[in-house]
Amino acid sequence: MTIRITLDSHCINHLDISPVDKVVEQLIQESKLRSAEPEISFEIDYPLDDQDPRELSEVPEVRLWFICLDSQYPWLPYVLDWRSGELARYVAMLVPHQFHGREGIQYNPEALEIFLMQKIFVITRWLQEMGLPSRSRLQSMAQMLGYDLDEGLFDVIEQRS
Repeated sequence: MTIRITLDSHCINHLDISPVDKVVEQLIQESKLRSAEPEISFEIDYPLDDQDPRELSEVPEVRLWFICLDSQYPWLPYVLDWRSGELARYVAMLVPHQFHGREGIQYNPEALEIFLMQKIFVITRWLQEMGLPSRSRLQSMAQMLGYDLDEGLFDVIEQRS
């Protein structure tokens, strides 16, 4: 089930995450976070001048909105629509990067590693609280970002909790 959340310039400029709040509240009420893997995607309607060459992830206002969102829902990458590229775009909003014509997006390697490890810790704990298995999807998320995680890491994290 893909859930599309539309963001306009008003939401972004006012750090209004209420469109996401509504979706998360509905998923919690319907217990869909426990029983299914909802796939959330964002439709960003933030007008840029035709002469502005920036990608949305390079616009400070848009990035700030995603930082605000991530502080409220740090587990959100787990429920994004990865197949449509939503995970890569979300990460680009939070991790320094550059765009290259041939190679596409190139994240700062150290920043990406820190981001990923922080998400692994946060999402593992969140999944434990939800009573959901975590390893395979988290390993897939790491692989999408270019990392292979050892099973032992999850053992250490789970023992810590």
